Amino acid sequence: MIGFTVAAGITSAFSASAQLALISSLVDVHDVPQAVALNSMTFNLARAVGPATAAAVIATLGIPSAYLLNAVSYLVLVVALVFVHPRPQERAGHARARESFGLLRAEPKLVAYLLIVMAVGFASDPVNTESPAFANEFGYPDTWAGALIGAFGAGAVTAAFLVAGRVAGSRARMAATLALLGGGIVVYCLTPWMLLAFVPLFVAGFGYLASNTAATSRLQLGVAEHQRGRIMALWSIAFLGLRPFASILDGAIAAATGVRVAGIVLALPALAGAGIIAWTIRRGTRR
Repeated sequence: MIGFTVAAGITSAFSASAQLALISSLVDVHDVPQAVALNSMTFNLARAVGPATAAAVIATLGIPSAYLLNAVSYLVLVVALVFVHPRPQERAGHARARESFGLLRAEPKLVAYLLIVMAVGFASDPVNTESPAFANEFGYPDTWAGALIGAFGAGAVTAAFLVAGRVAGSRARMAATLALLGGGIVVYCLTPWMLLAFVPLFVAGFGYLASNTAATSRLQLGVAEHQRGRIMALWSIAFLGLRPFASILDGAIAAATGVRVAGIVLALPALAGAGIIAWTIRRGTRR
């Protein structure tokens, strides 16, 4: 099982960056933020609906059938890729790791966006990893984890409809959405009742998608067309590659001090990012 999980993770690392780079070749440049938002919306819609659906399938058909249905669902993506026709793109030469990191040296802003993506991944990890334990903390069975994840996903879907496509938003908006994510997770960790916890989870989900989509869109638009695959590979490292380390850190802190403390600690990078952006805005205003 661990081997299959590792294989799935490696496949995801390749497919995620390729899929995100493909988005920009399907729409006009000025529509890239909206396209990225819609892509994120489908992912988080699945986050909201998937756990409840999985619980129903497991209860009626069993765990193996749930895995089988999930695997079959990927055939929809395979069929869609057969029929889409992206516009021709300028191709880069042989990709080398140092050339990808050379993009970051040439454009320091890209580093900032990748750090935001990383902070978003860390702050959202307690929702993905610790939801069963949080359900037990609230006095409910761990099957209620699906409801907690669904509340987070509902907030993300709402953000996709309202603000996520506005990549031209100010740094103040980025600071606000990061604060919503980090603050929502902190309040969620401090909330004593399950029903009340749905509110900060919804807020955190809103901030999660708005922040991640804005940073991802700016990464894509901040490089030349033939470099988008490379920058999205770095995005995969920041968002997906570092997620296991976030989960390990989350689990270690939870084992030592409890899941609530672990959630607060992992929310700190998002809050720190919001504070740094707000500080730069204030500094620029004074100048």
